[in-house]
Amino acid sequence: MYKYNKRSTKNLNTCDVKLIFLFMAVIEQIDCSIICGHRGYKEQEKAFNKGTSLAHFGQSKHNSLPSNAVDVLPYPFNGWDDLKQFDRLAEVVKDNAKELGINIKWGGDWSRFADFPHWELF
Repeated sequence: MYKYNKRSTKNLNTCDVKLIFLFMAVIEQIDCSIICGHRGYKEQEKAFNKGTSLAHFGQSKHNSLPSNAVDVLPYPFNGWDDLKQFDRLAEVVKDNAKELGINIKWGGDWSRFADFPHWELF
């Protein structure tokens, strides 16, 4: 069985209880890292300016506290050329969300801006 390291646990604990519940179930089945939960003003604007987010502060589900969004990387992360690793993680997340009755969207399903690490409540 896998478990989150201290950084992942800290990041996950900034999230809505539904995301915490979901990703605690996910880690029992597949190894992953929580790279971002809540984003404050500076972090959000930095992500926007880098092009890793299309949203300014206040427009992202990461900006609420607790956060309604979480960014997750498969572990070990093999780089952006291995998108199959995200598909495997997405399958586990979606199956668990369905089983738990949690409405979730995956950024990897978006056509405008594929954000493979991103998951958000709706």
